[in-house]
Amino acid sequence: MSTRTPRGKLDLDPATVRQARALARKAGKPIVSLATQHTTVAVERATLRLAGLQGADAEGTPWVNRLLDVVRADLDQDGGLSHGVALPVWDALVRGEAEDLATLAQKASAGSIRFRLPEGRDATRAAAAARKQVGAGIKLIDRRRAERDRLIKRIGDAPRQPWIYLIVATGDIYEDIPQAQAAARAGADVIAVIRSTGQSLLDFVPEGATREGFAGTYATQENFRLMRAALDETGKELGRYIRLTNYASGLCMPEIAALAGMERLDMMLNDSMYGILFRDINPIRTFVDQRFSRQVHARAGIIINTGEDNYLTTADAVEAAHTVTTSQLLNEYFAKEAGLEDWQLGLGHAFEIDPDVPDSFRMELAHALLARELFPKAPLKWMPPTRHMTGDVFRGYLLDGFFNLVGAMTGQGILLVGMMTEAVVTPWISDRDLALQNVRYVMNAAGNLHEDFRPTPDGFIATRARQVLAESIELLEQILEHENGLLDAIADGTFGLMKRPADAGRGLDGVAEKSPSYLNPATEILEEK
Repeated sequence: MSTRTPRGKLDLDPATVRQARALARKAGKPIVSLATQHTTVAVERATLRLAGLQGADAEGTPWVNRLLDVVRADLDQDGGLSHGVALPVWDALVRGEAEDLATLAQKASAGSIRFRLPEGRDATRAAAAARKQVGAGIKLIDRRRAERDRLIKRIGDAPRQPWIYLIVATGDIYEDIPQAQAAARAGADVIAVIRSTGQSLLDFVPEGATREGFAGTYATQENFRLMRAALDETGKELGRYIRLTNYASGLCMPEIAALAGMERLDMMLNDSMYGILFRDINPIRTFVDQRFSRQVHARAGIIINTGEDNYLTTADAVEAAHTVTTSQLLNEYFAKEAGLEDWQLGLGHAFEIDPDVPDSFRMELAHALLARELFPKAPLKWMPPTRHMTGDVFRGYLLDGFFNLVGAMTGQGILLVGMMTEAVVTPWISDRDLALQNVRYVMNAAGNLHEDFRPTPDGFIATRARQVLAESIELLEQILEHENGLLDAIADGTFGLMKRPADAGRGLDGVAEKSPSYLNPATEILEEK
């Protein structure tokens, strides 16, 4: 009989774990290389936002869009977007075409300015001016991060983990605010303001406070500011900092990341795979955007949430469990390469196994504990059942209770509150109250149960977890066999059963390969640290 000490709760072989990470790194490196060789309209607009350009014209089109469109058109014969926006824009400012960015954008939109690609000393002067102004925006992000740290130290933090994460989604920011404050008073630690349906497909960020949305509220800088101020007020009242979450995904991922950093949001949904699979956004476009946005999040001290849970809304949660683990390993590599630390990796997974499957609860425990053991320092985002919620609110409430119990037993860091009315209606405030009661009961009753829960080394749970990890390694090896690696795997429908080729999808016309003269001061500053 073996007397070897088990390695962690699942007795995972360290060599096997190292192999999985090495394969993920090998699969991810070509994507990083691709991202560093390209830019997008959203990256360039984010750079203008970091430099302080705000507002929109009378038609509601943001000035960052107007200015970039004119620059691209003027430089079309010289490569357009491939040079970046910084050199032509700050060359115009240095030449005295306008006194500031806002005036320059207005004049450019009116057709009274022609942009050029400067050379020699003109290029040097333009680059220095661009770096100074963009750098001021990054310094603002630094100040906002320090401000968060001071507030947490002064008023207190959430008293325990997992943090209780609750969604608000009325469409009207002025209705969202009292609902979010009420949720915090009822025990929520994290408030997520879900975006209006379809915003991820808009190639611009709306301006101002918004009161109309569809199953969510538009992500705008002003909406961020209003909700942040309201939650700060409630946090002081409750004696604990309330974290604010939104969505840096879709066609404007880099811009929303920049706005989130400047307005002190704390978590952002940020995963290119969601946009690729479920919004048909071009893979190259969104991998480029993702790297820039994660660099911003790293600088801002923002925790990212990844979207692996979404795979299980279309694929079977048992058969496709290994695709979740594979994606988590890839996301870990991409995140760390962009500068994020372990404590910022809210890697996603979900309680989505059909409850009629025998041993479904034991398999949920196996999958959740595997994620915890693979990523011991990451907070992990644990998502509630949605696919098998039938409208039977009593059954749904019980399923949510089991979901909460898995979160407690496996030490998850972020727990999204499940709603018994999932698949029936947008939750009422009373639904949220009942759901929070469910969470509080389970967490209080379970206490530190995760400290006591240790599956039998060769039992069902540990064996299932090792099986999923082995299947993940096999999948990573298959990905590396493709001529174009991960891009081909995505095109073949490996994740979520969706087939998304690299030469198709929304936003491809907004991608450009960088020229030798490309300059982006935001990227330079972010990569220096």
